[in-house]
Amino acid sequence: MGAGLELSGLRRDGSEFPVEISLSPLETSDGLLVSAAVRDVSDRKAADERISELALIVESSQDAILTKTLDGVITFWNAAAARMYGYTAKEAIGRHVSILAPPGHEDEIDALLARIGRGERIDHYETLRLTSTGSLLDVDTLLCPVRARDGAITGACAIARDITGLKRAQQEITRLYEQQRHIALTLQRALMGSPPEVPGVQTASRYLPATRGAGVGGDWFDLIPLGAGRVGVLIGDVMGRGLEAATVMGQLRSAANALARTGMPPRQLMHALDAVARDLPGQLITCCYLVINANQGELTAASAGHLPVLLVQPDATIGQLPVPVSVPLGVGGIPHQETTVPVPPCSTLVLYTDGLVETRTSDLGTQIKALETALRTIFATTSSLEEAADRVLAALLPGSGEPADDVTLLLARTPAAPLASAQTMLRPEPRQVAAGRRFARQTLTAWQQTGLADTVCLLVSEILTNAVHHARQMIGLHLHYTAREVIAEITDDNPQLPQRTLPAPADESGRGLTLLEALAGTWGARPSSTGKTVWFTLPIDAAPQ
Repeated sequence: MGAGLELSGLRRDGSEFPVEISLSPLETSDGLLVSAAVRDVSDRKAADERISELALIVESSQDAILTKTLDGVITFWNAAAARMYGYTAKEAIGRHVSILAPPGHEDEIDALLARIGRGERIDHYETLRLTSTGSLLDVDTLLCPVRARDGAITGACAIARDITGLKRAQQEITRLYEQQRHIALTLQRALMGSPPEVPGVQTASRYLPATRGAGVGGDWFDLIPLGAGRVGVLIGDVMGRGLEAATVMGQLRSAANALARTGMPPRQLMHALDAVARDLPGQLITCCYLVINANQGELTAASAGHLPVLLVQPDATIGQLPVPVSVPLGVGGIPHQETTVPVPPCSTLVLYTDGLVETRTSDLGTQIKALETALRTIFATTSSLEEAADRVLAALLPGSGEPADDVTLLLARTPAAPLASAQTMLRPEPRQVAAGRRFARQTLTAWQQTGLADTVCLLVSEILTNAVHHARQMIGLHLHYTAREVIAEITDDNPQLPQRTLPAPADESGRGLTLLEALAGTWGARPSSTGKTVWFTLPIDAAPQ
């Protein structure tokens, strides 16, 4: 048979198509004839062209493409593989693919070939590969089986991409992210500071920065000693994360601490912070401020959109404090409210931010109930606040330790009640100053604290003299005796707070505060809804003055 000739045929519609003509000699009685076989090879030509096209694509691909037998012998090697790994096709074809495996990765090659032999397709397999010069590459590889016409797996095809540069970029991004997160966390902790130890108030606190996104946020809390058996407790949450939230938190915490130390009541403090927050556009801030008055066994609180404060009584009874909740800080236009509620001595206040109780799968109210249940169980078996704090986190954040949002938890135990208290009401008349001194001496004598009587009487006399001069209504004199100090409080209806000044030698007034400064352990003044209260303390072990 003669070799086939490829020619063009003509269809009835005038279009051409490729044909193959084979000529064969045929001996007949009539002589030598030639038979011709004409075959339409359109499909074969199209297939050949497709194969050539695919071969061009494979060869010009920027990804390294190679094939190998199931025994690992390389059978194909494109130009990109030569550029990536440094072996020419002549050097690579016929060698075992383990030439690309770094030391210690030989078993990895065998494991991958075994998976391919089972018909698996392996997408985005990231590993290390070795070049001809001994350098290591990070590669992302697609591995798939090569099949014969009958479907049998005869080898594997690998398409690899060098991701060394991408890996380095990711590592740099991770380094910069960790650096920024460290800066934000350092700033947040520096701005939050460590709350001072307040005598008589046990506390335990936990702060867990978020592990997602920008990490650290704007949670904060503070304990503020206000003197005379009073303690301020503050917690807040600036929505958002990162340096901006931490900076805003620092501004608000500093402002709140300074305002609280003036004796400002919670409702008034919330209004002042609201004005500060309005100068910080785009911020949503929740806050709650409580003032514990251990002498009266009560607590005054106001909340600007913050989560309920929980109270654990000494018998482990749990409940939410009935604190009126107003809008978050910065909204403005809506007055904040405060309330005063009785609180048994040695009760535990539980303050927290939403990171502790907010989840995507559960209602916020349900999670707060879960917190109450956990607290009931915990405080029924321990009185340690440190242990209780750890167990609360374990119950509300089981097994994670990596919260999606900042978590702040503060447990604060209210002080014990005074050992004794006494009070009297005095008319705003000059002769009532002597009556106040007599009351103070008699009370201290009954408490067996006669060593402090002269100093207390002198200071009470100075403050009463000023109160009698300015007051119009009855003046209250309250004395409290605790394990650490004697506390005196003088209340009148004049709202003007005493001002520290240095009197001139010829001045007859202004010396009362100088005596307070010199003789009292601590002293201060705070406004009230009906006037003011001036107070001072003397430690129990103070020597007679």
